[in-house]
Amino acid sequence: MYRIFATIALLTMAQAAPNPHLPAPTYDNAAPTLPKNLKQAVLILSKTNGWRHIEHIPHSNMVLADIAANLGHASYTTENAAIFNDEQLRHFSVIILNSASGDFLTEAQRSAFARFVARGGGVVALHAAGDNSHKAPWYTGTIIGAKFIGHPGGTDQFQSAQVIVDQPRHPVMAGVTMPWAPVDEWYSFDANPKMQGMTILARIDEASYHPGAKLTMGSHPVIWTNPATKGRVVYSALGHLPESYDDPNYRRILTNAIHWAGKFGR
Repeated sequence: MYRIFATIALLTMAQAAPNPHLPAPTYDNAAPTLPKNLKQAVLILSKTNGWRHIEHIPHSNMVLADIAANLGHASYTTENAAIFNDEQLRHFSVIILNSASGDFLTEAQRSAFARFVARGGGVVALHAAGDNSHKAPWYTGTIIGAKFIGHPGGTDQFQSAQVIVDQPRHPVMAGVTMPWAPVDEWYSFDANPKMQGMTILARIDEASYHPGAKLTMGSHPVIWTNPATKGRVVYSALGHLPESYDDPNYRRILTNAIHWAGKFGR
């Protein structure tokens, strides 16, 4: 009888265990203390109020910090969204939203973010920063410009797909070696973000992988920019796997994007 109750208790505990991919949403009110003399820096934010990409966030945060250092700029990595205030954001030239998911900003923080972009601050949004857990109209319209509708699942979740570079002369795509067919979790969107005024830098050939009938887009963008903002905004749907950030081509794209969005060297 004891064994039966012990088994039931263990099963109950297992069922009640929190899913690390779905942490309870929280909003931050107390801003962090920044290092002294921080200026023209890179802010790396992986705040998660939606699906948490536990697979890549620890590694990609380190890669992004290393890229910033190689560009000659300090970085600050945090999950405290209260850093989105006018005074502290002035220490940064570019914000990287590293799979930051869910509506992770309060209304006041989102307003500070909008002012940061309006005065010329850069944004590099990655992977889940563009999923459907983001609801705020300013964010979806300015940072992403399309609605995420899903990605292949099961054995098709991670597939190699052929990348097509539409703007090889754009600074973000400089130095990318072709052909390139990385393995990733390929996001699909409800419409081509070009319809919302975005500039498409790269797309994937849907004939080179299996998107599934409901996720087929035809022309399937994966990297684009928003030319309508004073600040330079880049979104890349790539980056679910930690290995993605060690891919020479993707690291080149990330380096280019941070350099361009931050207006480093203008």
